[in-house]
Amino acid sequence: MIIIGSDHAGYDMKEKIKEKLREENYEYLDVSPDYIEGDDYTDIVNNVCSKMRQDDKAIMICGTGIGSAIAANKYKKIRAAICYDEYTAKYTRLHNDANMLCLGGRTSLANDDNKLYDIVKTFLNTEFSGEERHVRRLNKIKEIEEKEGK
Repeated sequence: MIIIGSDHAGYDMKEKIKEKLREENYEYLDVSPDYIEGDDYTDIVNNVCSKMRQDDKAIMICGTGIGSAIAANKYKKIRAAICYDEYTAKYTRLHNDANMLCLGGRTSLANDDNKLYDIVKTFLNTEFSGEERHVRRLNKIKEIEEKEGK
């Protein structure tokens, strides 16, 4: 399942992504409210993170993707990454097993639908490599989370 959400700044981009997901027969759940000017991305991030199960992936869109990534990474078992091209989308999955893609609805991606969906498809279709060095690094991140009480 793909959990998707946006604040007002990411609304249009979210709707474009949902249209493509429907065309490609992806199963998704939109947990954001209808367009509400002045809503807070932190509230939508909370909705997205609270709905995620172990094997789910998520897409969160705010103005830049930055605030969403910062907020989402405060949640246990969420590994959110801002991606701006196919390379970053591929390697955040392959090496970091990221489970949330954060995008900016007010960035240049808002004007390039082909590039936007290439990033989304790459993120959704790339599996974690499972290589020992990447597993070791993720385990170190988990140790930090446990130490910090996350």
